[in-house]
Amino acid sequence: MKPILIATGLALLPSYAMAQDVETMTGMMDLWSGIWGHYAQMKATLMTALEHGAEDHMSPVGMFMAADWVVKGVMLSLAFASVVTWAIFAAKMVSLALRRQAIARQYRTLDRAGSLQGLSKRMAKGKGIVGRMARAALDEWDRSGSAPSLHAGIKERTGSTLGRIEVGAARRMGAGTGILANIGSTAPFVGLFGTVWGIMNSFVSIAESNTTNLAVVAPGIAEALLATAIGLVAAIPAVIFYNLISRGLGGYKVMLGDAAALVERTLSRDLDLSPHEAPNLTLAAAAE
Repeated sequence: MKPILIATGLALLPSYAMAQDVETMTGMMDLWSGIWGHYAQMKATLMTALEHGAEDHMSPVGMFMAADWVVKGVMLSLAFASVVTWAIFAAKMVSLALRRQAIARQYRTLDRAGSLQGLSKRMAKGKGIVGRMARAALDEWDRSGSAPSLHAGIKERTGSTLGRIEVGAARRMGAGTGILANIGSTAPFVGLFGTVWGIMNSFVSIAESNTTNLAVVAPGIAEALLATAIGLVAAIPAVIFYNLISRGLGGYKVMLGDAAALVERTLSRDLDLSPHEAPNLTLAAAAE
């Protein structure tokens, strides 16, 4: 009886697995269907809003839809620049916060250890900025030897290496901030170009219609001024964000300098306390 039950169970296993696969696929299809339906609903809502906005020629959407193709290109480029500005600002602020927190944590770890040879394996392998500095100091000590007459040269070469690590970390963190400076300085003039082009078209329309009625020429002038407004919307946050990030980078560089100084002090202490021992055994243990 028992072999019959086992054979029956084995025969039913493929059917059960197939049922589970079908149920999983059905769930995935329902999920994608819900996402697609939500996207279609958002698209329909957006298109409806654009259509209603285009009917009102004095609304921002209506002025954009009625603008010349050059002015439209200027507006779209400025809108894209505004999105890039906010994206860079958000990414840099999050990255700065995480890096500063990591440096502060590793600084406290090294300060409590009091010795480069007493570091944890993670920092001794060069994890993080402070870990890279400590690893560079240990490598220089190991390559140079431990004779007391070599201590001054070890400290000098380590200081040079730490300086390059510090400069490289600051340069990598500051990458992309120049885009904010470019947007902040050029966006108003790009918007002004769109305004000048739109006003030129308005004057051409005045000449062609042989009328100076304000109701005829006002929409074209408003479309042109909208380009300047969008340029200011892109430029003002870019300038503010650039200043905020520059201030954060200044604090980050100070923390890098403090970390490098701590590594140099710790190395000097280790050299003074262990003048006849190279750290190669510790490095080998840390590398395992």
